[in-house]
Amino acid sequence: MERVRTAGWSLWSGLRETAEMVKLQHTVFALPFAIISLVTATGRGWPPARVWLWVGLAMVGARTAAMAFNRLVDQRIDASNPRTAGRALPAGRLSRRFAWVVTIAASALFLLAAAELNRLCAVLAPVVLLVLFAYSLSKRVTAASHLWLGLGLGIAPVGAWIAATGRFAAPPFVLGAAVMLWVAGFDVIYSLQDETFDREHGLHSLPARLGGARALGVARAFHILALGGFGVFAAMAGGGALRYGAVILAGALLAWQHHLVRPGDLSRVDAAFFTANGMLSIVMCILFLFAKIPL
Repeated sequence: MERVRTAGWSLWSGLRETAEMVKLQHTVFALPFAIISLVTATGRGWPPARVWLWVGLAMVGARTAAMAFNRLVDQRIDASNPRTAGRALPAGRLSRRFAWVVTIAASALFLLAAAELNRLCAVLAPVVLLVLFAYSLSKRVTAASHLWLGLGLGIAPVGAWIAATGRFAAPPFVLGAAVMLWVAGFDVIYSLQDETFDREHGLHSLPARLGGARALGVARAFHILALGGFGVFAAMAGGGALRYGAVILAGALLAWQHHLVRPGDLSRVDAAFFTANGMLSIVMCILFLFAKIPL
């Protein structure tokens, strides 16, 4: 009995460590915007169950592959940074071989899901993986890595639209650009924690290059542009009180996020990063879903 209990605990611990390695909780940033795009693409109707299923699996596969690969590439950097040294790979709780297995399996799941959706998704899927994996190297060469991360998440609404329709269109690119700027802005805020570390280790980030105060100014500009993009997409999606209300609430949450963080006070970065942005994506998704329901 003790052996069975130990095996079960080890399995649970491994799953928990894997979820932490790929930051499963951060799915809240991209998935709601994929859903917004998916339901908007289908007009008055709703996507069929199989599209929901394969889009969901594609999101899980792409995120997991990207995050696991990022942890592999950044293992030495994470081990050197006191803020990240306790992560599973640098701390030795998960092996590099296991992380590679997760990366490959998740990539295969993403490619399979894309192939099951339609031909255009299947053709674009390898390009998407290249973009996602390249982000992990971008911080070594450019301070625009924040925008690269944003691009990785901004792909989600474009992909969801193509999954539903099988073709390109303007609205998802507007939403994707807004998501890119939104993510880039909050990534700049999050990276304030590593300003000194990045500068000392030759890593490129806006706080390391510009200093905290000026980097926050850039983040603010990104978020103003993102809010404009959300507004344009709401209009393209059909407008209405709920969609425009979603944009207004997003603006309030962005303003709150910038109120929480100051260059000399990073004590509330977690609230700014996860709480404010998680609420933004979820609230917008809920209101866009309700906007589809006939009154």
